Amino acid sequence: MNADPTMVLGVNECWDRLRSTSIGCLAVIVGDGADLHPEIFPVNYAVDHASVVFRSGEGTKVEAIHEHPQVAFEVDGFDPETGTAWSVVVKGTAKPINRTDELLDTISLDVTPWQGGRKNRFVRIHTGEITGLSFPVAEPAEWDTPLSGKLRAPRE
Repeated sequence: MNADPTMVLGVNECWDRLRSTSIGCLAVIVGDGADLHPEIFPVNYAVDHASVVFRSGEGTKVEAIHEHPQVAFEVDGFDPETGTAWSVVVKGTAKPINRTDELLDTISLDVTPWQGGRKNRFVRIHTGEITGLSFPVAEPAEWDTPLSGKLRAPRE
């Protein structure tokens, strides 16, 4: 059997991959007491000084960050020329940007949300850990089983 072709990305490679796109998924903890649960939100972002910055309106994400600032942020990509996929995860602490000098620096970042509406809150994820993987995408036939392609009876 072939050796695992998965490649661990170094820290600099992870940052390069993060800089190569502008859409990721933010994972936050919402709720309280026995109702704590994760939620995931797509966000447009920019990399700024080894941190991730995104823009949001008031609501679930911002409230969750106030209550539980530890977050995870994931970005995935695919290179069709090489058939290689990659994934980078940032774990860290998210904090709203409130100081005037920081806001002035942040406004120049290219963080343009797809969704319309008021997006007046900037949030910075201070990186605690960054990890990434790169791997060749498997051919679909690799996952075939003896039942692949067989006609099946309709559900009754």
